Amino acid sequence: MRLAQLAGEYDAVFSLGQNCTPAIQLEKNRLRPFAGVLDWMMSDTLSDVNRLLENRFAGFMDFPNLSVVGTSQLNYMVRDIDYNVISVHDFPQERNTSADLATYPEFREKIDRRIERFFAKTQKAQRSLFVRMLGTYAEVEELERILSGMVAHEFRLLIVNCSGVTELTELDWQLANVCAVEMPFADVWNYQSDPHWRTLFGGMSLSSERGGRRA
Repeated sequence: MRLAQLAGEYDAVFSLGQNCTPAIQLEKNRLRPFAGVLDWMMSDTLSDVNRLLENRFAGFMDFPNLSVVGTSQLNYMVRDIDYNVISVHDFPQERNTSADLATYPEFREKIDRRIERFFAKTQKAQRSLFVRMLGTYAEVEELERILSGMVAHEFRLLIVNCSGVTELTELDWQLANVCAVEMPFADVWNYQSDPHWRTLFGGMSLSSERGGRRA
């Protein structure tokens, strides 16, 4: 699938990680109508995300599976040791300790709400977009298969990998629902990559029937 084929309106748009960048760029480009399950989490291996989706989030971020693995800014970084996904922004140090994640109940409520919405949207939305940074061809092929069995209607999958290219480059992966691109190794955390993301999301918009913004 070519980049031009992604243009049009979407009823639901989701980030599938690898880090916060897809959610941030969806927000900047007015394509983030609601928060997704993986928006502010680190998931360095797409095969783990595939397994998470295949299992329909069963056991995801259950308390016995959590381990504090570090800090980021003013938050504890908390890993789901079963799925290798790390929550980066959900456990503020001022309200938690490494031995006592006191805010877990409200975190659990938020995650359950987002999971429920994910499944509701994948059944109701007539056209959905999923955005993922970092994935091999084999992993993405598997992700497309999983989404095909999960999403009731039309969907598109945008895959963004960073490499030594000097400009945004489309890849010919010949997967029916997938557009894969490579982006220069420009620091994704600063404004250098913003023009690339504007190009990727050019021609895309949210359906007027999507409803208000939700957390």
